[in-house]
Formats: sequence, C-alpha cells, structure tokens
Amino acid sequence: MHPLLISSYTATTCLGRGREPLREALLAGASGLKPCDFETVVLPTWIGEVAGTDEEKLPAALARFDCRNNRLAQLGLVQDGFADAVRAAAARYGNDRIGVFLGTSTSGILETELAYRRRDPQTGALPQDFDYAGSHNTFSVGAFVQAWFGLKGPAVVVSSACSSSAKVFAAAARMMAAGLIDAALVGGVDSLCLTTLYGFNSLELTSSHACRPFDRARDGISIGEAAAFALLERTPDALPPDAILLLGSGESSDAYHMSSPHPEGRGARHAMAAALASAGLAPQDIDYINLHGTATPSNDAAEGRAVTDLFGNAAPCSSTKGATGHTLGAAGGVEAVIAALAIRDGILPAGAGTNDPEPGLDYVLATRRRSVRRVLSNSFGFGGTNCSLILGRAA
Repeated sequence: MHPLLISSYTATTCLGRGREPLREALLAGASGLKPCDFETVVLPTWIGEVAGTDEEKLPAALARFDCRNNRLAQLGLVQDGFADAVRAAAARYGNDRIGVFLGTSTSGILETELAYRRRDPQTGALPQDFDYAGSHNTFSVGAFVQAWFGLKGPAVVVSSACSSSAKVFAAAARMMAAGLIDAALVGGVDSLCLTTLYGFNSLELTSSHACRPFDRARDGISIGEAAAFALLERTPDALPPDAILLLGSGESSDAYHMSSPHPEGRGARHAMAAALASAGLAPQDIDYINLHGTATPSNDAAEGRAVTDLFGNAAPCSSTKGATGHTLGAAGGVEAVIAALAIRDGILPAGAGTNDPEPGLDYVLATRRRSVRRVLSNSFGFGGTNCSLILGRAA
C-alpha cells in the first residue's frame, strides 16, 4: 500500500485522558486496572474504567445520541488537539472528502440494558424516550462523530469483535486509494456494559486478578473501555522529520471457531505476513511487536506460536492490555496510538502485570529505551477476524 500520514492521534483509557498519561504509564510499567465496581455488576474481576465518562454532556442538538459510548467518544475527541486537527483537515479538503471509520463491539448497549429496567410493567414496552438508533445501534458512534464534526463524507462502523478498530485503518486506506476521500478519521470506541462483563464471565474468560498477558499463570482478561482516534492523510512530498506513517495492513480470517483461535495461530500468522507484504518489509525490519495478548491461555499460546514462526525471538514484544485492560472494539485503535508513541518517543513498552512470561519470545518486562522505526500491532477477534497494522517512519 502507499504509506499514509498519521497527522494526529489520541487515546483516552483507564490510564487517563489523552496521550500523556498513557505514555507515562507505559514508561513506568503501570496499570489502570481496578477491582470491578461498575454499575450493578457483582463479579470477581478487574476492569479498566475511564473516570468522568458519566458526567460528560453531549451538545443539546445531539441529545438523541446520548449514551455512555458516545459520551466516551466525545471525551476522547477533545484530547491532544485532535478535534482541531480534524476541523482543519475538513477546511482543507471539504466536509464531504473526510471519511469516518470507527470500530466498536457493543456500541451503546448499556443504554438498552438501562432501558429494560424501565419497561412498562404491564406491556413490557421499552420507555418512549429510548432511542435505539441513536444509542445502541452499531452505527450510532459513527453517526454521532460525523454529526459532531458536521462531516458529509462516507461513514462506516466495523464490528468485528476485538479487531474492529484495527480493520478501520485498512478500510480507510482502501477508500483513499480509490480516490473517494482525501482524509479519514479512524479509530474505535467501546464502553463498559453488563453484556460484556457478564458475557465474558459466562465463557470463563475473565480473571479474578488484573490480567497477566503471556504469563505462565495467566487465566483470563480484564475488560476495559477506551476511545482512540487517528487522522489519516495522503503523504505530502515534504514530510516533517518526526512524521509517523501507516505503512501496511494485513487481514485474515481463521474460519476455525466462533470464539477460539486456530491453535497454531494460522490466521494470526497470515495477517502479520500480509501486513509485512503490504508494507514491503521483512520480519527483521520490525523493531517492536504490540501483541494482541488478551491473557487467556489459548489466545496467547496461538499468537505466540504465530509470532515465533514468523519472527523467531528476534523482535521485542509485549501486550499492553495489562495497563489498559482489553478494550475490545477499541483495542486496535488504542494500540495503534501506543505504536505511534513507541516510535515517537523511542520506547518498547513494558507488559504490565506480566512477571513470568512464556519462553520463546523476547518479552519486554520493563520498558526499554531505544530507537524504534517500525512497529507491528496485532488485533485478533472472536470468529478469527484478524488484523495487523505496521506503523513507522519514512524509509
């Protein structure tokens, strides 16, 4: 693919609002996870909650979009000058030439959960003020962000489980290559809700501890929430020296099982190999791998096999979900921002929560300082929907 400029990027997670608290936590190997105290949930698990989300107020004109997911989206959009960068791009290219490509898994399903508590006791009807299209519908966050900026270009929401907000980078790149848009707002938003917390618990995939990706003692995920965004633009002839680019992307489908990866990591390997081919790179050109690393026994084992098969133990790697939690549909976007920070600041982020990693990988237990030119970021979801992104400096 032709490289694209990542001209602005931001992430809001349980570690804080915007890039700086995320960067500081990565440097320190710190975690934002805490014992679950969300809503009415009573489960022995840990979560990554973004403080202040419930207090966020949407503009009155966009009241129909009110839900936790869209409040979190707005909270994320106003960090790191990102909203100003999007508005400047719209002024350069036109509102109809900016695409919106976002990923989510459950969107605003919490709003439906709350509405069910207020059903009519006689008829079972949902309350009249409940707006499914504005809140719960998967496209809600895309429609909200587009309306929030007044953008008129194509808008797409991808819901492919935990690869959702990585796949949007690839989708946007294809639409830009086709000449349909000149820039794209990409990323992902996923918020805490009862469905995911109780759902993953019912699958016996949540841990009673803060998650420990790739640790020999790992026993499940810690669910988090986040809003992460990036602005993709065509690469100008004269690049600034600190420019960070989307160099390549690779997608695959395991077609193996609805909730388990292929045990040999075949789909994961195909996605990583496709990303390398897309970027015109070899495995030895990658300086750091941000692993999907959910901390479930089978997922980490499959990804580890795929990585060692393709890279051996030559590429330093870690999962940052011990810091942020698994933010599900927002994970790919969050970890693309982490990849950009690794390149910008020359850091290999520590895998928070991991003490005794599985052998065979160069797993980063304490953050390392070194020059980083290219990062591979993995996002693998239920149903075998896999996506790998490569971010880096210009050659």
